[in-house]
Amino acid sequence: MLVILSSDSLQTQGMAMVLSNTMAQQGAKVNVLLCDKAGDLALKSYEAPALKPKDVTPGQMLRGLLKNGGEAKVCALYLPNSDYGKDDLIDGVGVAMPPEMAGQMLNPKMRTFTF
Repeated sequence: MLVILSSDSLQTQGMAMVLSNTMAQQGAKVNVLLCDKAGDLALKSYEAPALKPKDVTPGQMLRGLLKNGGEAKVCALYLPNSDYGKDDLIDGVGVAMPPEMAGQMLNPKMRTFTF
């Protein structure tokens, strides 16, 4: 599964992470591409209001996904167009390269979801 998250909406980010974690719990291999403001979820300094009913942030849910075998990358444009560098990303988050992501998107066996 490829989940592309680019929304800056807290609830949309939260739902994307809820569904990503649920798919992973059901046995799916989940890859998350974080673009634009959604890239902030991968920052060590990320802070956001907690979402009910579980009182967790989208960033906390992303960290849970990573601990359970999911993968996450920020888009190739995120770091060069922000004040952040690779050292600002949490452990386990990389930088996506266009050829790799295009390959996943073109793979007929890879389902893609966008938020």
